[in-house]
Amino acid sequence: MRLRSVILIGLALGSSSAGKAADALTCDPASLDAMSYRLTTRAQASIVTQERHDDLNLAATRAAERALEIDPRNRMAHAILARQLLVLGEAEPAERAWRTVLESGGAVAWTGTLYDVDPRTYFFLVFDRERLRIYTFEQMAGSVKRGFYGIPEFPGADNESFWAAAGGCVDPSIRPEAEISWSDVRELKAGNWVLWFKLTRSVRVSSDRTGNTKQLREIKVALHGRTEDLEVYKPIGEDHLALRGRGPAGFQDLVRRTLVSLVDPQHRIQIPPLKPGVGW
Repeated sequence: MRLRSVILIGLALGSSSAGKAADALTCDPASLDAMSYRLTTRAQASIVTQERHDDLNLAATRAAERALEIDPRNRMAHAILARQLLVLGEAEPAERAWRTVLESGGAVAWTGTLYDVDPRTYFFLVFDRERLRIYTFEQMAGSVKRGFYGIPEFPGADNESFWAAAGGCVDPSIRPEAEISWSDVRELKAGNWVLWFKLTRSVRVSSDRTGNTKQLREIKVALHGRTEDLEVYKPIGEDHLALRGRGPAGFQDLVRRTLVSLVDPQHRIQIPPLKPGVGW
């Protein structure tokens, strides 16, 4: 484990009282300790948007851990940890965090790129016990400022509804761009850079950047947070060593196996063997 506090929270989530605690989880800022709420909204915004020199994922994890220390009822903190612990490769505490969130009726949110729809914008993917919901970035953020190549910029700390949504607490009045029941996912395949959700029926997903709509029987998504893995190798015919990047295939595999273990108790969703090669 990288963090002693990760171990402690993992043990707490796995305790016999976890089920009772899950019943009390809330996103309501009026019910939560104010500092705990800010650590899962405004503090997360500062971590993501400000220029920094340390590890963003560790900082986001630590802020969520501190939020739980202050108020264990903060569902956003549990959901942020569920996502971030997978990014950090902490399989067991991540699964416990996911279970706590889902058993409370909550969801884990994750920004991602849907390459078959528009590689120049972001989407929100929201995972709960029953379904996968897909939202456009603009649905969560409102007016979006776009930078190089049309990529959206994350909003500031004043947009609390966006950062609450990033913690899995999405305004229920917002209608998803697409909604996919887990019973409609027949296969979940992992590659170097992406996951493929292969469906039994097609869904329509539109880009908030272009307005173009795609009809898809397969969702190819890169969930944000984990970057490439660097490895040292010796080029053929050369005397020096070099670095090359490879996609984090192990991360993709960890995400899909954690997810399927929680949402597919009947083992309907097929998980093909991980065979990372070149490309996706």
